[in-house]
Amino acid sequence: MRKRLVGLAAAAAIALSAPAAHAQKKYDTGASDTAIKVGQTAPLSGPASAYSSIAKTQAAYMRMINEQGGINGRKIDLIQYDDAYSPPKTVEQVRKLVEGDEVLLTFQIIGTAPNAAVLRYLNGKKVPQLFAATGAARFTDPKNFPWTMGFNPSYFVEGRIYGQFILAKHPNAKVGVLWQNDDLGKDYLAGIKAGLGDKAAQMIVAEASYELSEPTIDSQILKIRDSGADLLFSAATPKQAAQAIKKLAEIGWKPVHIIDINAGSIGAVLKPAGLDASKGVISVGYVKEPDDPQWANDPGNRRYLDFMAKYYPEGDRNSSFNVYGYITAQLLVHVLKQCGDTLTRDNVMYQASHMTKVPLDMLLPGISVTTTPTDYRVNKQFQMATFDGEKWERFGDIITDAAKE
Repeated sequence: MRKRLVGLAAAAAIALSAPAAHAQKKYDTGASDTAIKVGQTAPLSGPASAYSSIAKTQAAYMRMINEQGGINGRKIDLIQYDDAYSPPKTVEQVRKLVEGDEVLLTFQIIGTAPNAAVLRYLNGKKVPQLFAATGAARFTDPKNFPWTMGFNPSYFVEGRIYGQFILAKHPNAKVGVLWQNDDLGKDYLAGIKAGLGDKAAQMIVAEASYELSEPTIDSQILKIRDSGADLLFSAATPKQAAQAIKKLAEIGWKPVHIIDINAGSIGAVLKPAGLDASKGVISVGYVKEPDDPQWANDPGNRRYLDFMAKYYPEGDRNSSFNVYGYITAQLLVHVLKQCGDTLTRDNVMYQASHMTKVPLDMLLPGISVTTTPTDYRVNKQFQMATFDGEKWERFGDIITDAAKE
C-alpha cells in the first residue's frame, strides 16, 4: 500500500510538472518555436516612394538578425506590402497581413494618413501597431489607442521644445509662426504655445497658415515681418521651409529662424534655399550623421556603416532614411528579445511600454528610449543645432520634454 502511495505521488508530481514546463512558452497568432511574423506596409511605389529605402533597410536588418540566429532562436519573417502611400490601399494590405498572413504585429507602417486609416481596425483587433512612422499626437495616446505606439518625435513635443528654448534663450522675442494647415502644422502650433506657457499670448505676435496647394508663402512671410516679429518659427514641410529661407534673404529680413525637424535636410531644403541664406537657421536633431567626422570612431556608427556595407550595399549610407530604418529595426529587435518565450500581443505592448533608457546605435550621446504605460512617446529628447553654411552644429545640453502630452 505504501509503495502504491509513493508511486501515485510520483505520478502526480510528474503530471503537475509537465504543464508547468509547457507553460514556459506562450504564443499568439504569428509566433511559434521557429518564427515570428511581422507585417508592414510601405510606399514601395508612388509619390512617396523615396521612403521605400526605410523599408529596404529594415528588411536588410532582419536578414542580418536571422543570419545571426534570430531572436531567442526564432527567425523574423518580415512581410512587406506596397501601399503606394494610399490609405485605402493600406487598409487592404493591413487586413491581408492580419487576417491572411496572421502576423503577430504590424511594424513601422509609414505615413500619417496610412496609419490613421488602420488605427481603429488594429486597435479593434488588438494587434500591435508598433512604432508607427508618424509624429502626429494621436499615435501616442495609450488611453484611447493602447495598441498603437508611434516612433517619430511628436510634432507637438518638438514644438514644445522650441517654446522652452525660446523662453530660455530669447525671453523677450516677438514670435511669428508660419504653419501648414493640417495636423502637422496644428500640432506644432499647439506645441510651441504649450512650451511658451502663459507667455504665449504676449510673445506670439503673428500666425500665418498656408495650404499645401499654394504655390508660394510669400504673402505669409510679409505678414509676419510686418507684425514686428524678430523670431520666426516655420512649422513647414521641405518645399515651404525652403521658400521661407529664400524669401527672408530676398527681403533682407534677419529674424532668429527656427525650422522643424522635417525641414532639416541639407540636400532637400537648405541647398535649394541657398546655403548662404540658410546660415544661422536653428532646428533640432536626435541622430548621428554617418559622414560627420566626429563619429568616425564611434562604435555605434561603425556598426551601422558595417551593416550597410554588408547587408544593404546599394543603399546610401549617409541617407537619414536609412539611419532611421536601422534604429527602428534595432528597437523592434530589442522589444522582441525582451518578450522571451511569451510571444503574445499583450506582452509585445507590455515590453514596448516598459523601456528604460534603451540605447540605439545612431542616437546622439545622452539620448535613449524610455516609455511607460501612460507615456508612449519613444522620442522626446533632442539637441539643438544651428546650420553653419555647410553642416549642422549641435549645441547645448540634451533637452528632454518631461511633460505628458
